[in-house]
Amino acid sequence: MFDILGSIEDWFRGILIGCIMDNLSGMFDQINSEVGKIAGDVGKTPAAWNAGVFSMIRTLSDNVVVPIAGIILTFVLTYELISMVMEKNNLHDFESFTIFRWIFKAFVAVYLVTHTFDTTMAIFDMGQYIVTQSAGIISGSTSINYATALGDLTEVALRISAMGTGELLGLMVETLLLKLATPILSLCITLVLIGRMIEIYIYCSVGAIPFATMTNREWGQIGTNYLRGLAALGLQGFFIMVCVAIYTVLIHEIGTADNIHLAIWSCAGYTVLLCFSLFKTGAVSKSILNAH
Repeated sequence: MFDILGSIEDWFRGILIGCIMDNLSGMFDQINSEVGKIAGDVGKTPAAWNAGVFSMIRTLSDNVVVPIAGIILTFVLTYELISMVMEKNNLHDFESFTIFRWIFKAFVAVYLVTHTFDTTMAIFDMGQYIVTQSAGIISGSTSINYATALGDLTEVALRISAMGTGELLGLMVETLLLKLATPILSLCITLVLIGRMIEIYIYCSVGAIPFATMTNREWGQIGTNYLRGLAALGLQGFFIMVCVAIYTVLIHEIGTADNIHLAIWSCAGYTVLLCFSLFKTGAVSKSILNAH
C-alpha cells in the first residue's frame, strides 16, 4: 500500500519538477530582448523609427494643416496689428516703429509656419543627442543573468528535487504565474516605446497651428505650451534611459540567492518596477516642463 502511495508521490513530484524546469527555462528571455532594445529604439529619430509613417505625417502637415495654419496666422496677425495700433491712445500716439515691429513678427510667424517640421525635428534632435550621450554612459548588460541569480539549471534541478511535495507545488504555481505574466510585461515595455513615438507623430502633424499663434501676446500661450510638450517628449527619452540604468544596477545586485523563491520574485519585481517607471516617464517630463 505504502509502495503504491510512494510511487504515486514520486510520479507527481516528477511532473511538478518537469513543469517547474520548463517554466524556468527562458522565462524572462522575451523581457531581456525588449529591455535590450530600449536604448536603440529611444535613440531613433521620428524619421528613422518609421520612414513611411514619418512621410505620411509630413505630407498631412504640408497639405492639410499648413493651409489651416495660414488662415489662423492671417487672423492672428490682423488682430496683432489692430491691437498694436489701438493701444497707443487710439492712433493719437502712433509710432512708425510699430509697423516695423509688426512686420518682424509677421516674418517670424510665417517662417515658423512654413518651417514647422524643421523646427520640431531640431527640438527632437537635441533630445536624441541627450539620449545618445546617456546610452554611452550607461554600461553593463540589462539582461537578467539566471546563471548568477538561480544557478545553473542542473544545480537548480538538484535543489528542486530536495524540496517537499508541498513546496514543489507552490513553486510550480509561482513559476507558472510568472511565465504567464512575462509576455504581458514585455508587451507593456513595447507599448511605452511605441506610444511615445505615436505621440511624437501626432505632435508633429499639427505643429503649424500652434506655431501660427506664437507671435501674439494673448494667443501665444498655445504655441508656448506646444513647445513645452515637444521638449517634454524629447526629455522623456532621457528619463527612459535613466530607468533602464537603474534597472541594470538593481538586476546585477540580485546575486546568488539561496532561496529560489526570493531570486525568482526579485527578478520579476524589478521588471514590474521597470514597467511602472517607464509608464511614469511621460508624466514626469511634462510635470518638470509644466506642459499640459
